Amino acid sequence: MDRDEAIAIVTAEGQPWEVQEVMVHGKPRKWFVNGPQTLRELYEQNLTDGEFLVYEDERYTFTEAYQRASSLAHHLKADFDVKPGDRVAIAMRNYPEWSLAFTAITSLGAIAVAINAWWEADEINYALDHTGISLVLADEERIERIQRISPPVSLPIISVRCQNDYPSVVPMDELLNGHEAMPEANIATDDDAVILFTSGSTGHPKGSVSTHRNIIAALLSWETDYAAIAAAKKRAGGQPGAPVKNQGTLLGMPLFHVNGLLAVLLSSYRTQRRVLCMYKWDPEVACDVIEKEQVTVVVATPAMTGDLTDKARELGRDLASLRSVGGGGAPRATSQVEGIDKQFKNATPTTGWGMTETNSIGTGIYAEDYLEHPQSSGRVSVMLEIAVVDTEDNFLPANERGELLVRGTSVIHGYWNRPDANEDSFMGDWFRTGDVAYIDEDGYLFIVDRIKQLIIRGGENIGCGEVEDALLDHPDVVEVSVYGVPDERLGENVGATIFSKSVLEESALREFLEARLAKFKIPHYVKTTTDALPRIASGKIDKRVLRQAHLDELGIDA
Repeated sequence: MDRDEAIAIVTAEGQPWEVQEVMVHGKPRKWFVNGPQTLRELYEQNLTDGEFLVYEDERYTFTEAYQRASSLAHHLKADFDVKPGDRVAIAMRNYPEWSLAFTAITSLGAIAVAINAWWEADEINYALDHTGISLVLADEERIERIQRISPPVSLPIISVRCQNDYPSVVPMDELLNGHEAMPEANIATDDDAVILFTSGSTGHPKGSVSTHRNIIAALLSWETDYAAIAAAKKRAGGQPGAPVKNQGTLLGMPLFHVNGLLAVLLSSYRTQRRVLCMYKWDPEVACDVIEKEQVTVVVATPAMTGDLTDKARELGRDLASLRSVGGGGAPRATSQVEGIDKQFKNATPTTGWGMTETNSIGTGIYAEDYLEHPQSSGRVSVMLEIAVVDTEDNFLPANERGELLVRGTSVIHGYWNRPDANEDSFMGDWFRTGDVAYIDEDGYLFIVDRIKQLIIRGGENIGCGEVEDALLDHPDVVEVSVYGVPDERLGENVGATIFSKSVLEESALREFLEARLAKFKIPHYVKTTTDALPRIASGKIDKRVLRQAHLDELGIDA
């Protein structure tokens, strides 16, 4: 039985993952008719006494976590007048409170705005202002950064795990321990639920707006893939693996990232997986947590899974509880795919291609299929369609390279308050990914390049234009070009060539940028010159020539 036949079986009428066509904003879309229709239904349909959130020595069941979120939601509505459609910001590390805040906000019909915890004051200020935030829930480090914003931000703040007292800031602890029921709310499937920021090729990050339907479609698509694999194995006479009891997934990715939020946290409701929250990524700590808690699933970027594989090998840990190791965010080297299979004796490698704008799903590939096609990102999700077009937007046949397009139920309807970005990003109901790709005759996707000026560093998108804008704020910088530099661990790092009026001290330049950019966006490789930068015939700076010249100096192969 091939994959298409298996998916047809598990999505047929009467099956748990039955798919029907529905109309969404006048367009036909596939939909899981038997699944939850909103995030609130997702939470409420899965309230059990099974462990859900684990952070250090703190443990909460699904029911306990929802009750704490209900108490918080009561106060958000009663004390802060949060209403459906209001934007409420979450700005903190991966504490349990992140999940509780998200549950409360989305259960009220409000929109959760995930603030990148690595951002500095100026970046946070832009996001708060751009999305019209009415309330911020933040930890101490983020509150300190918000207080550095000038002119001061006059927004109510609920604090999380703060050692210091802040005037007019309400500690979240005081709002979590009530016994109030979740307030009533009228939420429609196509209401907006989440804004996640994604770096564009120029300027500020864009707020990617997802509805309840977009997110639910993604979550159940992953379930469908695994159900189809099990159906195909059963039809072939094989035995599906014994169900793993007390499953656990490691939350090493930040929750402001689409993979951390959807592929780790939200996908754990229906699977009833424990979520082991890490304050920040540390591969040795990850090994300890995996062994102690018998973690079964790791979803992470290639840089993180590479770290984990190397550290486990170094420490002599077999991490035998693991059943699945992988995730997307950037290409994974063939050697790492094979290394996961060899190092973790009970785990299968997985990956996929997806975007913030597709709610993480897109294509997927698993186990033996991945080992046989390690350069591929897999085959398309049941909720989506993919295609490749040339420079004149003509659709191309199999094995021809062009820009990858995607459309379907999990794709966002647009960016928050950015009609210019929407116009650039959509071709009818097809979304332009900015990736150069081809699809082979069997439907496997292969990503080969990028059209958009983006650097993917450890799974995080960095817009070249955003970094260039920050550098051009320096009084001695005349021209600048920012580009990606290959990096064995991170995939890419940030490089820059700068034309300056005078000699620039790199340490002083970094200090200048620290007030303007998150640290991961600051160029790791800097080349300065007192000559004007070369340009192509159109008058644009010749980024390719500058990048290659810098790589040659560094002795790095492109």
